[in-house]
Amino acid sequence: MDNSNEITHDFSPFFKVYKDGRIERSLVLEDLPAGLDPETGVLSKDVVISPDSGVKARIFIPEIVGSDQKLPLLVHYHGGGFCVGSAFHILTKNVLTPIVSRGNVIAISIDYRLAPEHLLPIAYNDSWDGLEWIAGHSNGLGPEPWLNNHVDFGKVFLTGESAGANIAHYLAVQVGANGWAGLKLAGVILVHPFFGYKDVDEMHKYLCPTSSGGDDDPRLNPAVDPNLSKMGCQKALVCVAEKDFLRDRGEAYYKTLATSGWPGKVEFYETKGEDHCFNAFKQCGETDALNKKVVDFMTME
Repeated sequence: MDNSNEITHDFSPFFKVYKDGRIERSLVLEDLPAGLDPETGVLSKDVVISPDSGVKARIFIPEIVGSDQKLPLLVHYHGGGFCVGSAFHILTKNVLTPIVSRGNVIAISIDYRLAPEHLLPIAYNDSWDGLEWIAGHSNGLGPEPWLNNHVDFGKVFLTGESAGANIAHYLAVQVGANGWAGLKLAGVILVHPFFGYKDVDEMHKYLCPTSSGGDDDPRLNPAVDPNLSKMGCQKALVCVAEKDFLRDRGEAYYKTLATSGWPGKVEFYETKGEDHCFNAFKQCGETDALNKKVVDFMTME
C-alpha cells in the first residue's frame, strides 16, 4: 500500500511534511525584480553574500544620493516563521521602501536560507554571515560600491519583523557578547517580534531539533539568556500591534530588556487597532505612523 501521501507533520498555514519527505508550502509569493520603485524613487539591486551557500541580499537606496553622502544603514531580516518569506518579494518591499524614502537611509535585506530544508540555526548563521559581509565594506574596499560609497558605518541598525526581529535581537546580543570590529551597531528595531509562546512551540521544535520549543531556549525567551545585558548597541525600539497574538510576548521582552542591566535605552511603541505585521500587507499611507517612528528612532540622536 502506497502511503507516501500520508502527512506526518501539519504546520498549516506554513507547510506540511509528507511521509516520503516531500514538503508542501502553503504560503508562496513570487519574487519581484530589482530596480526603480516609481512610487518612492527607491532603487534596489541584488548582491551575492556567499557563493558557497547561495545566500543573497537586496539593497535599497534613495534615488538621489550625493557622491560624498553617507547615510545610516538598516540591516533587515524578513519574517515568516523561519520557513517562508524572502528579501525579494513584495512584502519586504512594502516594509522597507517607505522607510528608505522617508528617512533617507539605505537598507539591505539578507535572504537567509529557509527551514525545514535548512534547519535552524542555519537562518541565524546566514544572517550573521550577511552582517560580516556588510562589515567588510567599512574600510571602503568591499565588493559592493553602494555600501562602500554611501554607508555611515557608525550608524548601523538591525531590524526585522516577527521571526526576523528574533534574528535581529539575537545578532545584536552576539555582537555585544563576542566583540566586533568594522562597524558600530547604533540600535535594533524589533517589529512585532516572535519570542515563542506561553506553551511549547511544536513547529519550532521541528525546525530546530536542538530546541525544546519552550522558555528554556534563550532564542525564544531572552530572559534566560545570560548575555542579554551585553547586547551590542546603544538603543532598542520594540514595536507591537494591539491585536497581534504575539503582542504580550513583545511587551514582556521590552520589560525584560529594560531591567536586564543592559546600559542602553529601550523604547516601546504600540500601534492600536492593528494586527501582526500589518506594515507588510498595507499601503504606505496606512503604515505612516509606524514608519515615522522607525525613521525618527534611526535619525534622532
